[in-house]
Amino acid sequence: MIKTRFAPSPTGMMHIGGVRTALYAYLVAKKNNGVFSLRIEDTDRNRFVSGATEDIIANMRWLGLNFEEPPIIQSDRKEIYKQYANELVKEGAAYEKDGAIWFKMPQTGQLKFTDLIGNREVVFDLKDQKDFVLLKSDGFPTYHLAHVVDDHEMETNPVIRADEWMSSVPKHILTFQALGWEVPEYAHLPLILGTDRSKLSKRHGAMGVSEFRKDGFLPEAILNYMALLGWTPPGDKEIITLEDMIKAFSLKDVHSTPAVFDITKLEWMNGEYIRKSQISKLKSQIWEYLMEISGEALAKVEHPTEDEIEKVIPLIKDRIKKLSDFVPLTDFLWEKPEYDKAQFEKLVPSGVEGVNIKDQKDVLGKIMEKLEAMEKPWQAEVFEKTFRDLADETGLKAGDVFQLIRVAVSGQTVTPPLFESIKILGEDEVVKRVAYLIALW
Repeated sequence: MIKTRFAPSPTGMMHIGGVRTALYAYLVAKKNNGVFSLRIEDTDRNRFVSGATEDIIANMRWLGLNFEEPPIIQSDRKEIYKQYANELVKEGAAYEKDGAIWFKMPQTGQLKFTDLIGNREVVFDLKDQKDFVLLKSDGFPTYHLAHVVDDHEMETNPVIRADEWMSSVPKHILTFQALGWEVPEYAHLPLILGTDRSKLSKRHGAMGVSEFRKDGFLPEAILNYMALLGWTPPGDKEIITLEDMIKAFSLKDVHSTPAVFDITKLEWMNGEYIRKSQISKLKSQIWEYLMEISGEALAKVEHPTEDEIEKVIPLIKDRIKKLSDFVPLTDFLWEKPEYDKAQFEKLVPSGVEGVNIKDQKDVLGKIMEKLEAMEKPWQAEVFEKTFRDLADETGLKAGDVFQLIRVAVSGQTVTPPLFESIKILGEDEVVKRVAYLIALW
């Protein structure tokens, strides 16, 4: 049976780069009806970050990368690692020094292995290798011992991990051999770089998974995008479901060259998923998102109900790339804007941005008269004709008049379609807002 694992260290919150490693390991297991496990490698106590383990587990579940329960926690297995370290000492493959146990590396010959990524043969000269610590003086194992023991006991094969561990392969293969265990196959995934080809960092838009979650990204979009950083699906498809990935993925198809993380492309892909979502599903996703960020900076407005969200979705579905875009685009629908007359007058070119109207208060008064005179419920055709006629009467551009109405009812220059927004607000509320703004002058 194929068994794979994702084995992050809780030295920080789960990073977006780790998603690809977890995903590829998950795909290999599921394609082969195997087992996918989560292992928390928390033996480096000096770098341990409180809350990181919980963050990793929560994000794996949010992404839908379901693992065998419960996750393995290495700090709970200290005695097991100590037992194997002492066994290596007895066999003469390791020795004690300064309160630690060191592995004795051979100094002659070569070590060869074939990496599954690119089917490449890698050769190491053992004369370049140095002895290394297996068990530290504090009783905790190093990565080199703990992961070998766990991969053996978990029957992990293949071992899928980041390319940064390639240089440690001799340590790990020789430890397997010294313990008399079968050596698993290895797949070292290529680096992920920023758009400037430097090491991926926050300046490239790379963050912790939790931050992407708070920013309104969908788990399926993140998985889709990260899958493409090193792998091309059959037919060069860009949008591919997790189920289709499982059917199509193979480690032999993973590229051996570094991949480039582009936050703009991820945002585009997230927008594609939003546009393709059924209204009922998107309604639930937005509702759950608003509940999750309650109390955060984005949640400055009263939460709309799920029914209210559903009414707005057809208006905004093609205008948002992230769930978080829903908030600034629609918050005026749920509570009255905080109009600031001074800021209002500073907007260019002569008041409201994009509105070339000098006497805005006077025009707002005329708008108010037309609104109060229109028969309720307002009809789209009548509404449009009324204010196009007003534009002609006042010598203004119709677009400027409609933009002034938009800002009057929303306090912002960009909204969902104007009339549809007005119908959601209701005629009485629209009149109240225009009257309120006039009173501010």
